[in-house]
Amino acid sequence: MINTRQQEAISPVLVTGGAGYIGSTLVGLLLTQHIPVRVVDNLMFGGEALLGYLSNANFELVVGDICDTNTIDRVLSGVRSVVHLAAVVGDPACAQQPELATRINRDASELLYEKAVDAGVRRFVFVSTCSNYGRMDSTLDFVDETSPLEPVSLYAELKVAFEKKLLSSTATSCVPVILRFATAYGLSARPRFDLTVNEFTRELVLNRPLEIYGERFWRPYCHVRDLARACLLALTAESDTVSHEAFNVGDTEENYTKKDLISLILKELPDKKRNVSYVRRDEDPRDYRVNFDKIKATLGFTVTRHVTDGIREIIHALHTGIITNPDSPRYRNIGSG
Repeated sequence: MINTRQQEAISPVLVTGGAGYIGSTLVGLLLTQHIPVRVVDNLMFGGEALLGYLSNANFELVVGDICDTNTIDRVLSGVRSVVHLAAVVGDPACAQQPELATRINRDASELLYEKAVDAGVRRFVFVSTCSNYGRMDSTLDFVDETSPLEPVSLYAELKVAFEKKLLSSTATSCVPVILRFATAYGLSARPRFDLTVNEFTRELVLNRPLEIYGERFWRPYCHVRDLARACLLALTAESDTVSHEAFNVGDTEENYTKKDLISLILKELPDKKRNVSYVRRDEDPRDYRVNFDKIKATLGFTVTRHVTDGIREIIHALHTGIITNPDSPRYRNIGSG
């Protein structure tokens, strides 16, 4: 007879959106830990990020839509843990396609969790966002997991709505864990250049003029590989430690304004200073510095990379020609047809 712990060890982790920017990085990390992985993804942005895993006996790909009930039933079969990444990601993408965003980020997410409970899933990790905090009361403040959630975009509103659904769940057999990610940066197998650090670096490497709006507003930043590491910690931590808990994911020292980011980039590209200009804008509703003490104290999470590391990655990838067309629509989550 196979006991529960043995069953969990051999059962695949389901990663929704596993072909994406963060998902493909997480898949690689799980496989290096000899954890079987099942990915479900509609391959909206292609599946090349997964090519290196196709011959791995611990990897399975299901091409499908999580809005489809039959697909959800199929991918949950035999699964004991889920990392839910699939979504219309980011404020611009959700604003551009609000009906699709609502259908995927809210309706499909709720259905996925309900079916996960019914299927006997024991751990459900939901990837949320620090954008849920909206705006600080004071520029001297830091928000943390006890701060009120005040979303100012459809993207954050949908994340908050599903968080509330999970935290109110009484299904004790399926432990929900919420990870509120800082703004991602850095290279992954599915690169993105519509993220602030990556975009700013690209523009200056390519010697383009760069106009910065709202340079004084704060955001936290975290490397894509560290975000993936946080998912692994959330999957493997003791249930009593993470059940019905939300964790900000990042590092308190990695909060920056846009002007700060430009300063870091110009340290690597000092001859591009003339390319940068600033436009005063006061109406950006998002402005938040985030404290990350909880995940450090509870799960022992610390970042292994900093914004400067990500900037250097992008510069290297573009200077060497590894990425030949960084303007391609495939490298952003909006405007891809």
